[in-house]
Amino acid sequence: MRTQVCIIGGGPSGLLLSQLLHNAGIDTVVLERQTRDYVLSRIRAGVLEWGSVEMLRKAGVGSRMDTEGFVHGGTYLAARNKGFRIDFHNLVGKQVMVYGQTEVTRDLYDAREKAGGVIIQEAADVEPHDLDTEKPYVTYKKDGIVQRVDCDFVAGCDGFHGPCRKAIPADVLREYERVYPFGWLGVLSETPPVSHELIYANHERGFALCSMRNANLSRYYVQCPVTDSLDQWTDQAFWDELRRRIPADAADSLVTGKSIEKSIAPLRSFVAEPMRWGRLFLVGDAAHIVPPTGAKGLNLAIGDVHYLHEGLIQYYQGDDEGVQKYSERALSRVWKSERFSWSLTTMLHRFPDQSPFEQRMQEAELDYLETSAAAQRAMAENYVGLPY
Repeated sequence: MRTQVCIIGGGPSGLLLSQLLHNAGIDTVVLERQTRDYVLSRIRAGVLEWGSVEMLRKAGVGSRMDTEGFVHGGTYLAARNKGFRIDFHNLVGKQVMVYGQTEVTRDLYDAREKAGGVIIQEAADVEPHDLDTEKPYVTYKKDGIVQRVDCDFVAGCDGFHGPCRKAIPADVLREYERVYPFGWLGVLSETPPVSHELIYANHERGFALCSMRNANLSRYYVQCPVTDSLDQWTDQAFWDELRRRIPADAADSLVTGKSIEKSIAPLRSFVAEPMRWGRLFLVGDAAHIVPPTGAKGLNLAIGDVHYLHEGLIQYYQGDDEGVQKYSERALSRVWKSERFSWSLTTMLHRFPDQSPFEQRMQEAELDYLETSAAAQRAMAENYVGLPY
């Protein structure tokens, strides 16, 4: 099989890249290790920067998002069970969209299927080859038979554990990582959200987050030891702990119910450099991970797709500058978003060796944020998304 761009990974970044390149007349093949149903069963966050919203519209997959998504003009921060609002729209003239990553992926799958895009599911043992030559190719197994895709470029949209980053030589690849000493216990419940906008809460017992998927589906989190077992957390124990940590008025109005999904997720910050080697490009989680505090994971992947699809379009028009500078441009934005996510995580979470003094410093920082328009503007600018 021959294509122009072989995309490894059929998650939202791989599908979005395929869709944008298709719209520009560039041929792609997507290789996905799992089935479509499996990919769509994964529960992921759903806060989209406004640049991500515009990218999805540009790809022609924004109609359902615009109909069913929830536009948020701000968010709430809290400390000592009292909250205040950051008004994104008034501060920086932009907003965010709450629309689940699963729904983004579903829309992209439908669009690629309608366009006749080639998506090979259950592609096992995927391996890129000859990436430092002008004739790279990718092999994979399908139904036990080894297949080959010849291409001009390989896009590694294959996540943190995929084969693409590992294909970069060890003496070229540089990795930077911070593993956080706690996790997030997340609960999904068929209950109305406690707030029409997100609530981020700092508390001496640990961080909490109130978010939503739609008007009758809520997503809540509390910080916990990453070594905790789900068996330790009954629904009642979770709701009791959430009430302790969030603002008093929210705790009083919280509607609880049976959890329909419960999980504990570790937190880490991770960046791999470079994001381009030869004819290989790393995209999304293959190159970087952020703690979910800043809601940047999917948005950073969409940013990578922005730089890469523009560079590839320019390449096929006779200009290779965008391809040559992909890593530099993407990493500049990645590191700024890593800084923001790290900063929010540090300000809002309880660390194991944290002293009462350090807890009061976090509270003082939040107090300053509540009273400083300049600090609020900086946070709003980062939260709604830095420009591409």
